[in-house]
Amino acid sequence: MNAEAVRERASALPTEPGVYQFRADGTTLYVGKAVDIRTRVRSYADPRSARIRRMVDRADEVDIAVTDTETQALLLEANLIKRHQPRYNVRLKDDKSYPMVQLTAHEAPRIEITRDPNTDPAKSRGKATPAATRGNGLASSRPNGSTGGRENGSTGAAATVFGPFTDKGRLETVVKAIRETYGLRGCSDHKYAGRDRPCLDYEMGLCTAPCTGEIGHESYAEDVAAVTRFFDGETGILADPLRRQMEAAAESENFERAAHLRDRLEAVEAIHGEGSAAVQSVGDERVVDVIGVAIRGAEATVARLRSEGGKLVERDRHTLEAPAADDPEAGGVPGVLAAFLVQYYAERRLPDALLLPERHGDDEVSAWLEGEGVAVRVPGAGREATLVELALKNARQNVGRRDECGLLAEALGLERASRLEGFDVSHAQGTAAVGSNVTFVDGSADKSGYRRKKLSDENDDYANMRRLLEWRARRAVEGRDERPDPDLLVIDGGKGQLEAAREALERVGWDVPAIGLAKADERVITADREYDWPTDAPQLHLLQRVRDESHRFAVQYHQTLRDEVSTVLDDVPGIGPETRKRLLRRFGSVENVRAASLEELQSVDGVGEKTAQVVQKRL
Repeated sequence: MNAEAVRERASALPTEPGVYQFRADGTTLYVGKAVDIRTRVRSYADPRSARIRRMVDRADEVDIAVTDTETQALLLEANLIKRHQPRYNVRLKDDKSYPMVQLTAHEAPRIEITRDPNTDPAKSRGKATPAATRGNGLASSRPNGSTGGRENGSTGAAATVFGPFTDKGRLETVVKAIRETYGLRGCSDHKYAGRDRPCLDYEMGLCTAPCTGEIGHESYAEDVAAVTRFFDGETGILADPLRRQMEAAAESENFERAAHLRDRLEAVEAIHGEGSAAVQSVGDERVVDVIGVAIRGAEATVARLRSEGGKLVERDRHTLEAPAADDPEAGGVPGVLAAFLVQYYAERRLPDALLLPERHGDDEVSAWLEGEGVAVRVPGAGREATLVELALKNARQNVGRRDECGLLAEALGLERASRLEGFDVSHAQGTAAVGSNVTFVDGSADKSGYRRKKLSDENDDYANMRRLLEWRARRAVEGRDERPDPDLLVIDGGKGQLEAAREALERVGWDVPAIGLAKADERVITADREYDWPTDAPQLHLLQRVRDESHRFAVQYHQTLRDEVSTVLDDVPGIGPETRKRLLRRFGSVENVRAASLEELQSVDGVGEKTAQVVQKRL
């Protein structure tokens, strides 16, 4: 598009907040947000950088989506960047997006939380496109043939989508409240079809069982309409019944249930920005995230440290593709920070405070963080500055790691090797058999992509590996795994384990390359050859990290299953049935009991100092 074409297109655009996409031959090149779409798009007639000028020259159209608020535009922009991975945006390579609520296109719609909604009536498993927000600030995607950001489509049936939302935990609470109040089903269409009696959800009061005619389709449709009105902004449809239940529970002195209903009511009201939204107190900064950024060429690494109660409890690193530092549109550390903050917290609760190495310079991001009650600081001295320096060191150590992925792809003749999945099995003489499935993205572990599975107890590593890979492959082929297909599967083991894995892949029909890596000689094994790379080869180090992590994760899960309550805590002197229950209720698992300190163990009723010492010694 030349300057005149941009000005002509901009003149027809609204002056409302929203997002815009520059596209070429149907491919999204760039996604941006704006307080005033018309003014912002018009500015591209005279781009401020060579990178953006190249983008505009390539583009042949501009699509927009109107939103009610600037914050909604911010969230929708992040979702679209994650989905389309536009070449000219700063992109966080973690494959996450903001959660949405979807009512499926079905005679008896299912309610579900999704990051990949289907709003295409022509496809059974289609992809969503940007949706205009409704009056309450929640985006709703419905096929109406209109433009300006709503889903363009036919008049046929399609899913109804609401969102995006920032707090997945809060959203899960709301959806459960909806199901308990209105009985909308949550099962897959496969489980719904052909039933002759209701499932457990009906017995638990979570579903009215339209599958077996326990409720007529007209009555069910009325409940779906009520839920739609709730997401359209009529909060009382769900809040009022919850409030009545809470008051009744309080009157009957069932205070535990009343408190539970109160928390649920707060989540429901917070969805629409009412009541006590989940904004944490800055005055009591229990959770602080510390961010460091390192840039090398067109690659940036962001390291995040989490401090809770003054102690470092978590650290991770993420890779972004960054434009040049002299690019005024989005370059340098400020541009990377602004892109990372919105895209990373897509489904995570924001901390009480953020410590940054420098200002990000994005007014919309600042307004969003301020509205969520997050304190943002750039410390100059003291302990906070030391934490920022530690985050910067972590980022500098990791920057350039994506080179390992490129070298691995080149060495194995693959198109790319940025997304890897590792597999291992663990058991004790055939008992407590488990399988692990870990995910690495751009050379770093992505723990949100970790999965584990119980396997049939059998003292056969090959059979266990075959079952594990068949489970993963079937989930992928049937569309039941929300993770993208990996570029490469890394099997912990030699020829036997790799062959078992390949048999499973072939049986299911999942076409993903796989290699084996045994610990004995660190030789990389493929279907038709073996590689003996030098011990300092970067691509080998990457495979070793994936292999070792899958092994660690499998052993950890096996240990958890092996530590059954009946065989561990029951054998500890001084621990009776009631104390055992209290320990598990307090710590959640035997593994967590094992990791607890003496002081933490003694905080459990019935556990004194001597008993706590015995527990630590025995476990």
